[in-house]
Amino acid sequence: MTRTVSRDDPRVLLESPATIYDAIPPYPPRSEREAEFYALRDGEMLVNLGPQHPSTHGVLRVVLKIDGEQVVDLDPVLGYLHRGIEKLAENADYHQAICYTDPLEYVSSLFNELAPVMAFEKLVEIEVPRRAEYIRILSCELLRIASHGLFTGWLALDLGGYAPILYGFIERDEIVEMLAALTGQRMLFNYMRIGGVNGDLNHEFMSRLGEWMSRAAREIAANQTLLNENEIFVRRTRGLGVIDRETALRLCLTGPALRATGVPYDIRRAHPYSVYPELEFDIPTRDEGDSYARYLLRLDEVKQSLRIIDQCLEQMPDGPCMAKIPRLIRPRPGRAFAAIESPRGQYACYAISDGTDQPFRFRIHDPSFVNLQSVGVLVPGNLIADTMAIMASLDPIMGGVDK
Repeated sequence: MTRTVSRDDPRVLLESPATIYDAIPPYPPRSEREAEFYALRDGEMLVNLGPQHPSTHGVLRVVLKIDGEQVVDLDPVLGYLHRGIEKLAENADYHQAICYTDPLEYVSSLFNELAPVMAFEKLVEIEVPRRAEYIRILSCELLRIASHGLFTGWLALDLGGYAPILYGFIERDEIVEMLAALTGQRMLFNYMRIGGVNGDLNHEFMSRLGEWMSRAAREIAANQTLLNENEIFVRRTRGLGVIDRETALRLCLTGPALRATGVPYDIRRAHPYSVYPELEFDIPTRDEGDSYARYLLRLDEVKQSLRIIDQCLEQMPDGPCMAKIPRLIRPRPGRAFAAIESPRGQYACYAISDGTDQPFRFRIHDPSFVNLQSVGVLVPGNLIADTMAIMASLDPIMGGVDK
């Protein structure tokens, strides 16, 4: 009588190929780096973190090589959320292409629209009305505050703290309700237009904004004390995921991840656009380069955004909010590049026109994709639980990574 061996017996080596859930890929190593990573020494093992893990801020898969609780090495695996936005935009006219960019950094979608709009305006050589420029900056800085507010909540949530994310959503809900009154939508606003914005400021928006601004600084400061004075949070983030200035520059980091190392690089000052040259604000920096510094830096940026909003409301001129442009745009053959400072760093768009009503080439530079490459430097040597805090301090949005 033949004895059937159970497939659940751990002593039996199955010949079936590996699945997507296995850490080891079902094919021979394709590079020296891959062969080195998947070669295990005594005591080491591979563990999948994601792509379904809530603390990966989206469908990011990270294969961890661990020795006990310590991370020895890691391999980020992208591509679980590929959208094909750039190719879709190349098969739409210039007006339609803007709406495809909204879902990329979905918590700060106005920035996704602004960069391609600025690139298209360079191709068409359109002068945007000054009132429209002020409205653009006003709405973007409001959304920057909302994005940074959610970041603080996510960072605390990844460390086990539940209350800060609730307070973060309180501030975000108030801001997106304002922007919904202005744009007609609550998340993917689709408000920027080639030549201006889709609608002037209205009474409901101004009423909500005035009420919120009267108490914003006080309430934001009160919310920050939840974490700033929390001994567990400070100890879990201070000195964690340290990156020095030279390494950050070599990895081409931008945004808070770079400024937390002491580099005062901000597109709004380095390569001024819109009406930023007419506004007074500082570029905060920190020198520690750790997760705590990246957290504190975003709090400093919230204060500067409030300064910018005050100046926009005071200096905004009267006039139209939209230039006169044809419904079908056919720019002359050429190319244009536009870069802005999003909440996560340098967000840029490169567009090529071939003289038709559709972009010949449309490429997006997303800061989350570039900043994520630093996890290979920041994470090894730390514990598995610290991996969450380090990745959360970079504030990645996977919609932009898998664009």
